[in-house]
Amino acid sequence: LMLAWKKRAFPRANCQLTGLFAWHRFSVVNRDQVKARIAELTDQLNYHNYRYYILDDPKITDAEYDRLFDELCALEKQFTDLRQPDSPTQRVGAPPSDKFESVRHSLPMLSLNKATKPEELADFDRRIGELLAGDPEPIEYVTEEKLDGLAVELVYRDSLFILGSTRGDGTTGENITPNLKTVRTIPLRLQKCNAVMLEVRGEIIIKKSDFARLNRQREEAGEEPYANPRNTAAGSVRQLDSQVTASRPLIFYAYGIGNVEGATLKTQWEVLQFLRDIGFLITPQAKLVADRKEVRQRYDYFNDRRAALDYDIDGLVVKVNSLRQQQKLGELSRSPRWAIAMKFPPQQEETIVEDIVVQVGRTGILTPVAHLKPVRVGGVEVKRASLHNYDEIIRKDIRIGDRVIVQRAGDVIPQVVKSFKEKRSSAEKQFAMPARCPVCGSPVSKLETEAYHRCLNLACPAQVAERISHFAGKSGVDIDGLGPKLIEQLLEQKLIADFADLYYLKRDDIASLDRMAEQSADNLIIALERSKDTDLPHLLVACGIPNVGEHVASLLADEVGSLEKIAAASETELSAIVGIGPVVAQSIRDFFANEENQQVIKKLKSVWSKLPEHQISVGPLPLKGKTFVLTGGLERYSRNQAKKILQKLGAKVSSLVTKKTDYVIAGSDPGSKYEKAVKLDITILLEDDFLKLIGED
Repeated sequence: LMLAWKKRAFPRANCQLTGLFAWHRFSVVNRDQVKARIAELTDQLNYHNYRYYILDDPKITDAEYDRLFDELCALEKQFTDLRQPDSPTQRVGAPPSDKFESVRHSLPMLSLNKATKPEELADFDRRIGELLAGDPEPIEYVTEEKLDGLAVELVYRDSLFILGSTRGDGTTGENITPNLKTVRTIPLRLQKCNAVMLEVRGEIIIKKSDFARLNRQREEAGEEPYANPRNTAAGSVRQLDSQVTASRPLIFYAYGIGNVEGATLKTQWEVLQFLRDIGFLITPQAKLVADRKEVRQRYDYFNDRRAALDYDIDGLVVKVNSLRQQQKLGELSRSPRWAIAMKFPPQQEETIVEDIVVQVGRTGILTPVAHLKPVRVGGVEVKRASLHNYDEIIRKDIRIGDRVIVQRAGDVIPQVVKSFKEKRSSAEKQFAMPARCPVCGSPVSKLETEAYHRCLNLACPAQVAERISHFAGKSGVDIDGLGPKLIEQLLEQKLIADFADLYYLKRDDIASLDRMAEQSADNLIIALERSKDTDLPHLLVACGIPNVGEHVASLLADEVGSLEKIAAASETELSAIVGIGPVVAQSIRDFFANEENQQVIKKLKSVWSKLPEHQISVGPLPLKGKTFVLTGGLERYSRNQAKKILQKLGAKVSSLVTKKTDYVIAGSDPGSKYEKAVKLDITILLEDDFLKLIGED
């Protein structure tokens, strides 16, 4: 106004101010209209997504859909704060993430026991009958195709998708919510769902036809084709950049639920229909059957036709239909008693062994590998198959040039089943193990007590690369971004000689390597620093001690407590640990007695400043000889934590209530185990009683 007064432009200034107030009044109205239009477009597009991806019955053309989508994008770009939480524009992906956070499942995502023979199905059916003897409800089964993909869990609150995670170890998974939002068969908002909270479980897959199309596009672009739909689907979902996930033709099929609030469901069949009604695809040919005979018919039906399906399956899942009966049957430590996976026999094909090449592993073991004439086995192209060791080659009489039968063990690992001796010409060649390592030229040794040949040179480049790769792997210290090709470059440039050297790398060392930009170098430095937060069992596995896997590493951590004490322990002391025999004890002792290994551990300790330690149980075991069963939810501890506490005090923790059970610990919402404990007159402890028992206030 002062500026206008100075310019003696009061009439114009007044006009501008009036226009400004008028524009403000209009913009408020306009925002309300925009908000309503954004909500309308969001609902319309979500509805048409449902018609297209779930019902396969579109009601508008692609051009009409694109017009609506473009309009929504334009409005959200101008009014970012008005975007709806279930907006379909979120399906295009978000900026790259640094890492995945851990998510604890409210109920464990259990794996299934497997059956490969008809008699195993009969045993399963018999056990169900015995455990449900006298139950008033008839026993029915639901059969579902066992989709070959990646299991995930989706969490909805008030019908809105709020969290998505991988199965992980069954108890804890990875938060991949932004990635799952890009999967168009996952509804961002549920339809006609009264549940306040709902956990949906299912499988992420890629159809065979979509996979073939994806590989054609990659080949046209000069890129390597992907190996198989299952691995591609799993890798797509775990991309740090969700925009990459959005570019992949992923599909989600729902097959079950976890926790649910606000909806009552009585059977697995009702669960599937409920999931379909609220907007999900369900396993395509699920069926309710009356008995074991019908289950077997469904198994034979899919086994005969699985090659013709447009999605990979590796078996048939059989579940007891009644949810009440499922609860009554309970679960084992890793799998439910009320379900089983009937696996199909491996698919086999005939091909030719073009060569046998020896590979050297991290422990120096020489493994002969058959190079095959490429052949598709169960939808996957197979070019190589491990022959394990020389004795196996002799036993199966496999020669270079032989025609052989190849199968994928468990529909995953390629293996040579047998050779056709009757089809031989005179051109086949017998294979002989080399006397010297094919990588470093050092002598090869074979002990009479071992089935394999071994390179004795600990500095063999092949062994070093494999040891470093093992150290950095998921079962080791988990250094994200450190793959085999990068390790190979680091070794070639003499930047590292062992896994401890990784922690002496500088940012500029990494950035100077091929295909390693500054950002990639920064990410690897961060990953190396983060890997120091590992626990003792993972560090023990990472060290690559022969015969020490996850189980033995946990035993060592629980009983000894630190790497230094384990390294100093005698063979006799190690053998005294329950679960560790003389062979394993000798492997551990030999590893830490090796001077080269001592130097590597010394370097690691120097650069880490402090190696991880593990709290060990000391003192008396007051609960030794007592058997406990946990049921319901505890406030202070998870069920798994409570189990570990009891075990450290000497107790045995079982999942089944029997006459031999001493105590049942009952938390909130206890299940059938509580009822059985009452019936058998077993002592029941509430959470306060449990805390007093373990010495807590």
